[in-house]
Amino acid sequence: MSLHDDAVLVLKDYEGQDELRQVYLDHLAAHPDGLWKACRDGHITASALVVDPTRERVLLTLHGKLRMWLQMGGHCEPGDATLAAAALREGTEESGIPDLALVPGGPVRLDRHHTPCAWHLDVQYAAVAPTGAVEAISDESLDLRWFGYDEVADVADGSVVRLLEATRARL
Repeated sequence: MSLHDDAVLVLKDYEGQDELRQVYLDHLAAHPDGLWKACRDGHITASALVVDPTRERVLLTLHGKLRMWLQMGGHCEPGDATLAAAALREGTEESGIPDLALVPGGPVRLDRHHTPCAWHLDVQYAAVAPTGAVEAISDESLDLRWFGYDEVADVADGSVVRLLEATRARL
């Protein structure tokens, strides 16, 4: 199965956000290259909100280009077999934490936003860090920091707050 086929299946199975979900499906139907950064009309991206093992804090990255506190995430790559694998790869690369475990149940939410490169149609997952995990800043990040759930709204935008709310409901 191709990553494109996986994305269509994941989105068809996703419950909630019906209008936005349909935007994603229409995008993939119209753009065979709709998962790749080269698609100028926008592309599907994958992200993961990393939660600490005690489920009291989340790890956010101060994005190097956008200079905003965000969840880990980014563009799909040819080696990604599934959207979940892409989210897990991005989470691992950007947090420096191996052995992250995606929260069961598929994506937690969808978020469409404009970036300097194009529209991102982000498929957002949540991942739990293992006990004793130590984060490591990647080249794409200016900083990494753990924030208590009640601190996120003070540092991040509404999309991250909504992702945290959906994640907490899933946990």
